Amino acid sequence: MKDRIFQSIINLDKWLTDNNYKAYDPFDGLNSSILRPLTFNNKYLKIALQQGIRRFPINMRPMAGIPKNYSSKGMGFLVRGYIRLHQATGHQKYADKAKFCLDWLIKNRLNGYSGACWGNHFDYQSRVFYLPEGVPTIVWVALIGHAFLDAYEHFKKKKYLEIAESSCEHILQDLERYKDGDDVCISYIPLENKQVHNANTLGASLLARTYSFNKNQSCLDLSLKAINYTAKYQRKDNSWFYGEPSNLHWVDNFHTAYVLDSIKHYIQSTGDTRHENRLEAGYNYWKNNFFADDGAPEYYSDKMLPLDIQCASQAIDTLLFFSDIDPESSKLALKVANWTIDNMQDKSGYFYYRKYNRLLTNKTPTLHWGQATMLSALSSLYKHLTRWEK
Repeated sequence: MKDRIFQSIINLDKWLTDNNYKAYDPFDGLNSSILRPLTFNNKYLKIALQQGIRRFPINMRPMAGIPKNYSSKGMGFLVRGYIRLHQATGHQKYADKAKFCLDWLIKNRLNGYSGACWGNHFDYQSRVFYLPEGVPTIVWVALIGHAFLDAYEHFKKKKYLEIAESSCEHILQDLERYKDGDDVCISYIPLENKQVHNANTLGASLLARTYSFNKNQSCLDLSLKAINYTAKYQRKDNSWFYGEPSNLHWVDNFHTAYVLDSIKHYIQSTGDTRHENRLEAGYNYWKNNFFADDGAPEYYSDKMLPLDIQCASQAIDTLLFFSDIDPESSKLALKVANWTIDNMQDKSGYFYYRKYNRLLTNKTPTLHWGQATMLSALSSLYKHLTRWEK
C-alpha cells in the first residue's frame, strides 16, 4: 500500500510540475473575460455566473476566458506536502520545491495590512458578502501561516517563524471580533464582521501554535477567547454548524475537520485541556457520520453527495492528525486514500473536482481544492506509513 500511495504522489507531482503549479479554482467564475461583463455588476447575476461555472459538469473555463493561475492557499498546502515528502524520503528535490513555494508566498503577500496575509486571485460573490480579489481571508492566512510554522520547524530558518508572527499581527490588528459574553469570534474577512466557526478556530489555532514558539500573550489571549466561542456552540449531537446565523446552519465534512484540527492545535500548543472532552466527542461524531463503508467521504451530515475532493484530502489529513489518540484512524485514512485514488485520480496524475453521482464526474483540475490538498494529505499518509514500517 505504501508503494501505491507513493506512485500516486509521483503522478500528481509530475502533473503539478508540468502545469507550473497552475490550475483552476472552483469559485473563479468571475474571472471570465467573456461572461463577466454580462453580469452588469449585479449581485445575483454574479452569483449565477460563479455558481454556473463551478457546478457545470464540464470545465467551461477555457471557453469562458478563465485562465489557469497560481493559488496562494494552494501554495501553502504544497509547502506542507513537499516538507512531508522531504521528511519521508530525504530527497533534496522536495525541500527545493517547498522552498520555491515559500518564496512565492513571501513575494506575493498582500500590501496595506498590519501583517503578512493572502487572499483570492479572483472576485468572490456570495449571498452574504462580496469579496474582491486581493482581500485576505483568515482561512487562507491561517492555513498558510501553519505552512510557515512547518517550514520553521523543519528547516530551522527564523525568517519562516517571522512570517507566521506577522500573520498573527494581521489577525490581531486587522480583523473585527464579534463579542459573545467573555468570548469572541474572529471575523472571516477584514471588510465586514462575519462569524464562521472554521474560520474563527483556524485563526485561533495559528495564534496558539505561534504562541508556543514566541510566548506572545496577545496571541494566547485571543486564541483562548475564540476557541471558547466555538466550543460552547457545539450542538447536542457534538457537531458544529458552519456558522451560527440562521442561513449558515449546515454541517459538512471538511469544515468540521478544520474545527477539530484547530482545537487540537490549541490544546497541544497551550497545554490548556479544558475542551478535551468536547474535542473527543466532536471527533467521534465526525468519524462516525461522514464516511461510507468503502471509505468514500460524505459531504454533508445528512447526505453523501456530492463526493468532493476537498472532503477526501482533509479527511486523510485530519484522521492522521488524530492517530495519536485513535488507533483506528490510520486504517480509515488509508481506506479514504484508496477510494480517492480509485475513483478520483486521472491517468495524467491530477485529481477530479467532484462526483455528482456514479455516472457524472466533474473532472476540472482545481489547484488548492484538490491537487495541493491531496499532495499534502497523501504525503502525510506516506510519511506515516514509512514511520510505521520502521
